[in-house]
Amino acid sequence: MGVTGIGGVFFRARDPDALSAWYAEHLGVGPTGTTWLWPQQAGPTVFAPFPQDSDYFPADRQWMLNLRVDDLDALLSRLRGAGVDVITNADWDTPQTGRFARIHDPEGNPVELWQPPAAD
Repeated sequence: MGVTGIGGVFFRARDPDALSAWYAEHLGVGPTGTTWLWPQQAGPTVFAPFPQDSDYFPADRQWMLNLRVDDLDALLSRLRGAGVDVITNADWDTPQTGRFARIHDPEGNPVELWQPPAAD
């Protein structure tokens, strides 16, 4: 097909500079120095439109960012220590899909943190 991966995630923000700083500080995502490129580790990416009436993320949002992580427990500890509200639910976790947690950025956008299952 010619598509090799996601080249960017673009969305509107009330305060783009502050939101960029929040993502960089708490999740290590976003611009560094003078570049907007974010080098990533290779791994699975899910691309999945959801039904309009899905309750998987807030009804007032058209999208949810899902970020792949390698140590969910350590990240959640850091986020909680920084005062970020973390939502977990044991029903979200399965051996087939991995582990999940949710946070919201300062503008209320949902962010799902995903630790894929260990490779066999």
